[in-house]
Amino acid sequence: MSEELERSATQVDHEYGASEIQVLEGLEAVRKRPGMYIGSTSESGLHHLVYEIVDNAIDEALAGYCDEITVKIGEGDVITVIDNGRGIPVDIQQQTGKPALEVVFTILHAGGKFGGGGYKVSGGLHGVGGSVVNALSEWLEVRVHKDGKIYEMKFSRGNVTQPMKVVGDTDRHGTEVVFKPDPEMFEVTEYNYDTLHTRMREEAFLNAGVRIITVDERPGKEQSDEMHYAGGIREFVTFINRNKTTVHDDVIYMVGKKEDSEAEVAFQYHDGYNETIVSFANNVHTPEGGMHEEGFKRALTSVLNAYGKKMKILKEEDKVSGEDCREGITCIISVKLTEAQFEGQTKAKLGNSEMRTLVNNLVSEKLAEYLEENPAVGRAILDKALMANRAREAARKARESIRRKTALGGAAMPDKLRDCNEVNPELTELYIVEGDSAGGSATQGRDSRFQAILPLWGKMLNVEKARADKVYGNDKLTPVITALGAGIGEEFDLSKLRYHKVIIMADADVDGAHIRTLLLTFFFRFMRPLIEQGYVYAAVPPLYKLTRGKTTRVAFDDVERERIAAELRGDNPNAKVDINRYKGLGEMDPHELWETTMDPEKRTLKRIELDDAVAADATFTVLMGEKVEPRKEFIEQNAKYAVNLDY
Repeated sequence: MSEELERSATQVDHEYGASEIQVLEGLEAVRKRPGMYIGSTSESGLHHLVYEIVDNAIDEALAGYCDEITVKIGEGDVITVIDNGRGIPVDIQQQTGKPALEVVFTILHAGGKFGGGGYKVSGGLHGVGGSVVNALSEWLEVRVHKDGKIYEMKFSRGNVTQPMKVVGDTDRHGTEVVFKPDPEMFEVTEYNYDTLHTRMREEAFLNAGVRIITVDERPGKEQSDEMHYAGGIREFVTFINRNKTTVHDDVIYMVGKKEDSEAEVAFQYHDGYNETIVSFANNVHTPEGGMHEEGFKRALTSVLNAYGKKMKILKEEDKVSGEDCREGITCIISVKLTEAQFEGQTKAKLGNSEMRTLVNNLVSEKLAEYLEENPAVGRAILDKALMANRAREAARKARESIRRKTALGGAAMPDKLRDCNEVNPELTELYIVEGDSAGGSATQGRDSRFQAILPLWGKMLNVEKARADKVYGNDKLTPVITALGAGIGEEFDLSKLRYHKVIIMADADVDGAHIRTLLLTFFFRFMRPLIEQGYVYAAVPPLYKLTRGKTTRVAFDDVERERIAAELRGDNPNAKVDINRYKGLGEMDPHELWETTMDPEKRTLKRIELDDAVAADATFTVLMGEKVEPRKEFIEQNAKYAVNLDY
């Protein structure tokens, strides 16, 4: 389907005017409860403000009226978003008697997304985007280029400071929004260019033909990127697989529509073992999937089994499971529909059952045709699924073998586990500790009521290069699986997790960093919900012990070391302060380990969070995968940040 025809699926034929702006309710709650509207007031919420304004521009692109969007970070972290759409309506909105531009930025749930016909398809916060950003900004200015005139309004914390007025003539059309986030509302107000650029790149992939430019104008941070992907989500798949070895050259692509709904699917297999399915509805990422993903998975399994039997690759009584069919797949699913039903405040899951039918029918028809025309690709995919099937059977046997060796089908815990007394998982924590020596200190120093200790020794398996059957047979990972009690892979069941804090405690050196990375790779690939639900932490042991007389303090980095040393000297700069570098956890006695690293009242824990699954997948592929060149490039680019590591 051509770009023009694809765009026409969501084209709106009439003028976009004030009659299409409908008012539902006021704005007063936003500053009181900002988290309800943007998720949080942390760094993620700060960046969400930009996404909301960009989403409005993307809605114009979906409707066929915008093909270029510019996002700038200016000095003082002022954001500017410029689009070449039709421009927000400036005529009088009948319900309020105010200019539509003022209504959009001052009244919650006012916009062209509520049945007035302004948009057939839209993402964003369903019309609250502009007003929410305005409410949470110290100041906001908007300029609309429309009908030869430039209309301008200014606001502060949601209130009008300059009514709409004409400030000049123009020969272009579109909207420019400039805002400064309110420091009264946000924990941090400094924007991360890479975070914004990554999100904008995603939007450019999802909207074939739309050019998105990101610019950082802050002194000392100047950079810019221009993204324009005529291939749309096909290029998205290629981008994700850029450091992987693919099984077939083509990205398999299909698109179809029914009435006002449209579905696009693109996928390609690589020789790894991990499934990456990233789905979107109206350009909104749906990390928990939903009906569109269900439709794809059902159709893929059905078509591959039918094709395998037709080509005599599979015996009549044999079949490959859905998990087998998806091993090594990278897939993007993007659907666009009029009334998207998202489950939950965060829109994590799509609930429209008709999208399951649309995607299922699309993939069932188009994939069967593709495999008929490309038998070599079909054979390669089926061979990979059959290998996955055999490995899964080996994993099942290994799992059953472990269960048979333990009492009552899995009740026996690892020999090295020093469990806690509390049995309520919500109150317990498991320290996975590097080395027997540190494990001994941790066991003696812990609070045995709720803290369990599991020592690990030596380097564990790099699961980026291994299937589940190898994981079950690994003497370093099996104790972790057994202690946590929730299984791995498709069998993983969060409700069976025995500890709600899983804390990786490794030395603050290169070896410790490697062990943390190996464990995180394992959790990400085989127990991802553990990270997604916030159960994984990294302990932060101190680097230095400082002593003056009978006073002892610890420091966690070089800056803190110098500050504490100065405090200990006090008014006597020449006073002797003994500074000792900890060589490792095993060197600390139980009391020191408890006070610095394990006492909930004093310790520092870093929660491992998954902000961007696609970026995380790419990072694990680069750091832990087979290809050396991408890893070399990563090290060259990031070596400057590793100034404190021991060698």
